[in-house]
Amino acid sequence: MKRERLTNPRISAATCPEGKGQAFIWDTDAPRLAVRITAAGAKSFIFEAKLHRQTVRQTIGDVRAWSIESARAEARRLQTLVDQGIDPRQERAEKLAIIAAKREKARRTESPALEAWAEYIEARRSKWGARTLADHQAMVGEGGKPKTRGRRKGQGDTTQPGILRGLLSLPLERIDADAVRDWLKPEAERRPTHAALAFRMLRAFLNWCASTKEFAGLVHADACKTRAARDELPKKVAKDDCLQREQLPLWFKQVRALANPVQSAYLQALLLTGARREELAGLRWDDVDFQWNSLTIRDKVEGERTIPLTPYVADLLRDLKQRNDADARKVLKLRGPDQAVARERAERALPWVFGSPAAASGRLQEPRIAHNKALAAAGLPPLTLHGLRRSFGTLSEWVEVPTGIVAQIMGHKPSAIAEKHYRRRPLDLLRMWHTKIEAWMLEQAGVAQFGSVTKRRPRPVRS
Repeated sequence: MKRERLTNPRISAATCPEGKGQAFIWDTDAPRLAVRITAAGAKSFIFEAKLHRQTVRQTIGDVRAWSIESARAEARRLQTLVDQGIDPRQERAEKLAIIAAKREKARRTESPALEAWAEYIEARRSKWGARTLADHQAMVGEGGKPKTRGRRKGQGDTTQPGILRGLLSLPLERIDADAVRDWLKPEAERRPTHAALAFRMLRAFLNWCASTKEFAGLVHADACKTRAARDELPKKVAKDDCLQREQLPLWFKQVRALANPVQSAYLQALLLTGARREELAGLRWDDVDFQWNSLTIRDKVEGERTIPLTPYVADLLRDLKQRNDADARKVLKLRGPDQAVARERAERALPWVFGSPAAASGRLQEPRIAHNKALAAAGLPPLTLHGLRRSFGTLSEWVEVPTGIVAQIMGHKPSAIAEKHYRRRPLDLLRMWHTKIEAWMLEQAGVAQFGSVTKRRPRPVRS
């Protein structure tokens, strides 16, 4: 290995021989230092030594950026590391990692908390149901999109930004107890229920950040734990809306009189099964077994549950399927580009029990409007869709059904040791009690329990 003392003129005059990929000029003053010249003409200082019988080579830097003396000093420092058994490449990698970590921390410090929220959603996605995921995404929505459903008086034609978007646009370090309180106070006055939900989601998000290595140093984990913030929230009040036994005739009369058979069947099935709103709305025809009279419902607690398909609900669904299939056959026979949209909508609604060709999802999305109209026509007090589920659980007590039976049909998590570990009720046992519940409700409502659903009419109830 030929050596010569490095000087600026020698480095400037050095070239790479033709046919070779690189050439070296080794220094005499710093034996491990050399200038590498590539075929393309690039020149840089390098260090090369032996460590554990292996060649270690590391680039020091471009000859235009480093002076010869600086390169010699760096080569001597690297040789000291080699003498200590330290690989210079490892030391350099650790330094670069530290620099990268500092840059990333600086970026996270300045970046909006929305980025951490996106990572939070992605990390928890597998643990949540579709509704929970959609709620979290809506909390930080950009807004400005055209409204596809009814709007309240005084509202515009476009959606508003999510309730948490303004707060989470701040860097995570700036979301402290004062920032949360300032955000919560006006929101709690304007939309208290939605603000309470957003506050709980924000608290869970900050707790998750505190448990992660990336965000633990940035988050104020106590931002949602101060009494000043909690005091802005409305007091929790348990809802108690529920149909009474004497209200059943009027309710059934007006719901069965609805012009839309899908909405009518859905509301009746919601009351007679005790299912949650989205569980029943998401029912597919593949989940309905008319042979063995069962319904498979996507359950937010256990994943799914199978409940009986009672006689009246079975007739409702059979009639609905006949109507849907007949309507679909008519639309699918249409030809021509002008009918393409109608065919596409019909195909989209086919898999759903409560299909809605007009909806983007293909299924019923907003049954509250029809239900409120029926309540108004019947002169009944306001009643939420979840109130129908509450009504099922309450009215079942008139039939003296065991509590565990009702809970299993409704999809409630077992609350006692015996229910958790010693009760495995077959579908037939559930069917026996569920049929009694349905028969009693229909009897109180004055609904005849025979014949085709389309021919049934409420019969007068004796006062």
